[in-house]
Amino acid sequence: MTCSIIIRAFNEEAHIGKLLNGIKQQETHTDLEVILVDSGSKDKTVQIAESYGTKIVRIRPEEFSFGRALNLGCQHASGDILLFASAHVYPVYTNWIDQMLKPFEDPKVALSYGRQIGNHQSKYSEQQLFAKWFPAVSNYNQQIPFCNNANTAIRRSLWEELPYDETLTGLEDLHWASEILQRGYRIAYDADATIVHVHEETPRKVFNRYYREAIAFKRLKPMAKFSLWDFAYLSVSNLMSDYVTAIQERVFWKHITEIPVFRILQFWGTYQGYRFIGTLDRTLRERFYYPNEVFRREKPATQEPLAMKQIAYE
Repeated sequence: MTCSIIIRAFNEEAHIGKLLNGIKQQETHTDLEVILVDSGSKDKTVQIAESYGTKIVRIRPEEFSFGRALNLGCQHASGDILLFASAHVYPVYTNWIDQMLKPFEDPKVALSYGRQIGNHQSKYSEQQLFAKWFPAVSNYNQQIPFCNNANTAIRRSLWEELPYDETLTGLEDLHWASEILQRGYRIAYDADATIVHVHEETPRKVFNRYYREAIAFKRLKPMAKFSLWDFAYLSVSNLMSDYVTAIQERVFWKHITEIPVFRILQFWGTYQGYRFIGTLDRTLRERFYYPNEVFRREKPATQEPLAMKQIAYE
């Protein structure tokens, strides 16, 4: 099967080269079609991508949504499998793409997604989220509609039947996963298809991310509720959980102020997003997308870990 990689980007010159270099170092699939969907970058993102032979597709900022950008990239792709990667991620191992494509040997698998981890730049609380959402155990028949398009692959034939919802402010990946499960297909999680996900977010961006995702979740689940009690309880309980883990890892003092800032903004953004009523005007769209500028299938216990070659980055 053939594969196309689709990357959404906006001002990612600090990261895009590392991702493209990681793609270049893959042991197989060395002649991949790589497509960058750029939404108005004013830095060197496009030039760096072009130096790696990447195909550039442009979308105007005023037309941007996560779903629309993905659909545009898919329209320009020719692969049987469409692999999505955020511009600020990079693969850990040279068999990343092999592991992402492996689940598609089962014709009932419509979507695969891989593990995400953080690095030294990641907020401590977000690393706890990565550990919760992306465990070290694979599951090739996941029963819940979860995935994340920072490291996900889907069958092109199914995308043609079911394009991404372009009106959502986020969670277009969860919406697609939910729809595909209802059609009788499978979702596979491969814990060995690992990428590092770098979020260099200001407190405002943390709030904004969870705000727009809450608006999208409310669209998908209109009866869902998130009260002030939920905000208070979840903020405090997650904060305390992070503190306990930080103490156990002996990094408490390093993250003592960072943890409450992240957790409070995470759930305050969620609370405010649930309260949002109305439609997205241009100003709100720009705030969302351009904040600064315009049950698990366990592997046999006796199975040896995969011998994976790690990518060397400078």
